[in-house]
Amino acid sequence: MNRTLYSLLLHLALPLLAARLAWRAWRAPAYARRIGERFALGLPAFKQGGIWVHAVSVGESIAAAPLIRALLARYPDLPITITCMTPTGSERIQALFGGAEFAGRIQHCYLPYDLPWAASHFLQRVQPRLAVVMETELWPNHIQQCARRGIPVALANARLSERSARGYARFAKLTAPMLAQLSLIAVQTAAEAERFRKLGARDASVEVTGSIKFDLSIEPELRQRAADLRQQWQAGQRPVWIAASTHAGEDEIVLAAHRQLLEQWPEALLILVPRHPERFVSVFELCRQQGFAVRRRSTGEPVVAADQVLLGDTMGELLLLYALADAAFVGGSLVANGGHNLLEPAALGLPVLSGTHLFNFLEIAAKLRDAGALIEVTDARTLAEAVAALWREPVAAARMRAAGSEVMQANQGALARLLAGLGRLLG
Repeated sequence: MNRTLYSLLLHLALPLLAARLAWRAWRAPAYARRIGERFALGLPAFKQGGIWVHAVSVGESIAAAPLIRALLARYPDLPITITCMTPTGSERIQALFGGAEFAGRIQHCYLPYDLPWAASHFLQRVQPRLAVVMETELWPNHIQQCARRGIPVALANARLSERSARGYARFAKLTAPMLAQLSLIAVQTAAEAERFRKLGARDASVEVTGSIKFDLSIEPELRQRAADLRQQWQAGQRPVWIAASTHAGEDEIVLAAHRQLLEQWPEALLILVPRHPERFVSVFELCRQQGFAVRRRSTGEPVVAADQVLLGDTMGELLLLYALADAAFVGGSLVANGGHNLLEPAALGLPVLSGTHLFNFLEIAAKLRDAGALIEVTDARTLAEAVAALWREPVAAARMRAAGSEVMQANQGALARLLAGLGRLLG
């Protein structure tokens, strides 16, 4: 498939895109807002000539935050336009960069669909000097429109699993020219660099910079806020664990593990954070149906001694919720989703647990596993046993916390290497 055929099929699929958007809006009403931006209509009045950063959703927005802060400091005269594709990503961007200190520097909208005319209109409004795409969110028409205008495109913190590489290879006539147009592909590992080259990326554009997720820094104020909350909840001595970014099929496993833990620690508290906000209500009902005393974080009510589960149904608070816990299970890993960011709890000094489906984070998981900072589980029983062991053996838990912190420190520097590459593109 080449780009012309791709664009034709995309136009023919517009009714399906509209139906999918309507279905998503039914499940999460936020999708019904700002629809025009998805077609490059009604875009804000942008300052032009700056840097455009695209982070598809919440995870990429969090990963992009240190990069964006560094770009703001390094290029104080350039506006930064941040785009995403999901309401949760948009909320996260606004939470991170919506403050008064960023007024006039940060501008934000949804990225229009990859239709040639929509991509052209978007770039005409923004006219960036540089485009930075986080991880592997590649859109042929957006990249082609950048190439036409002489705008260099960098793929930052790029990752490409073997499975994804096989998928791209099936459409080599579309993906190879697109990858050849990229000015910089800053990949996390050497294996991923080789996959990009085999798919058509130019040797000179591919650099192994590592993962900028290791450069995550935790503000002292966040730790203090978490400590104050636990004191307010009178939970300083309660055993608390978190299951974050869970997907459908995992919540039942996590709740079953928590039920086992409650048999030994009746005062234990689980913080359960579903990955997608459209599942908040259904997971809350699941907790109630299974007989747990559950409280929703969105109510703002303090946790009391009788509460067994705190449902994390707010946006932009994941790091705070991690900081409230003594141990962390990272979801998307007990089901074949590929896992989520294991480094956020490690940066907070937590023992990290996950399932075995970690194909999106193989390198990071291997580093944590080899250092003794990661425990992998397979079901409710092994999850409960792992959490129980950490509560019973504080010395072992402390070793895991220290190991995770050491892995974070040993692998930092990717952000500096990425910034150097972007600096060359900006001239």
